[in-house]
Amino acid sequence: MWRFIASRLLQAVPVLITVVTLTFFLVRFAPGGPFDGEKTVLPEVKRALEAQYRLDQPLWSQYLSYWGDLLHGDFGPSFRYPGRSVNELIAAGLPATTELAFYALLVAVVVGMGAGLAAALRPNSWRDYLPMALAMIGICMPTLLLGPLLVLVFGIELEWLPVSGWGDLPGDKILPSLTLGAAYAAYVARLTRGGMLEVLSQDYIRTARAKGLPEAVIIGKHALRGGVIPVVAFLGPAFAGLLCGSFVVETVFQIPGLGRLFVQAAFNRDYTMILGSTVFFAVLIVVFNLASDLLAAWLNPRVRGALRGQS
Repeated sequence: MWRFIASRLLQAVPVLITVVTLTFFLVRFAPGGPFDGEKTVLPEVKRALEAQYRLDQPLWSQYLSYWGDLLHGDFGPSFRYPGRSVNELIAAGLPATTELAFYALLVAVVVGMGAGLAAALRPNSWRDYLPMALAMIGICMPTLLLGPLLVLVFGIELEWLPVSGWGDLPGDKILPSLTLGAAYAAYVARLTRGGMLEVLSQDYIRTARAKGLPEAVIIGKHALRGGVIPVVAFLGPAFAGLLCGSFVVETVFQIPGLGRLFVQAAFNRDYTMILGSTVFFAVLIVVFNLASDLLAAWLNPRVRGALRGQS
């Protein structure tokens, strides 16, 4: 098991190096700069600002300096928020983004697994076709379209829910969570259906039915654990994707999270904020992918035994 974890972490090192390198140079080569704006900055003031943020150094020197700071856990100062570091901004925006991702994942698991189980227990019937058709619609509909539609129906026409904000009221969180979690619920539904159909066709399930065990016991105790393995393997990357892919939802619903900060940093050419957010998101993806692989291995006895043999 430890050898498996070490190998996955070693595989992540070149990935993170590539992410940092590509992001650093792409940001630097993009048109415009962090001090370009509507107001004209005096040349001497601009030179002083560039010296303060080490932008007057050669590009290779800036790259090495950034790596030196990054290895110490420092994402650097923000160009657009004087006196505040990128670490502070990420710490300020992370709670809202994490809460949104958690609620969206809850929507995905509850709705997706419920629809997938219903479809798997009645294959090739309307109880199968209807949820799978809705799942396909959910996969195909982007959040950029679904969010405004939900706002139009439930926020403006019916006036049931607030259309923006992220306060303490439960109603503030319903529309953003549904918008972000809808596509993932569709994937979970299809994975649950496929996994359950495969498990329900196994010999030990037929043996359990031949013994006269209740169907609820067969599904809940014997089939569900093996049937949800594809879902468990998907949940780690899904949660990382929810954390890293909330840009549109946070912008549409005016949520003060990391996604909205990233969008603002892109418009403001805030180099360090873009780099810090990208590296932070990349690390989250690596960590949650590893966690989902370990959990899936724990649920699968054959994989768990193979990993123990490697230790």
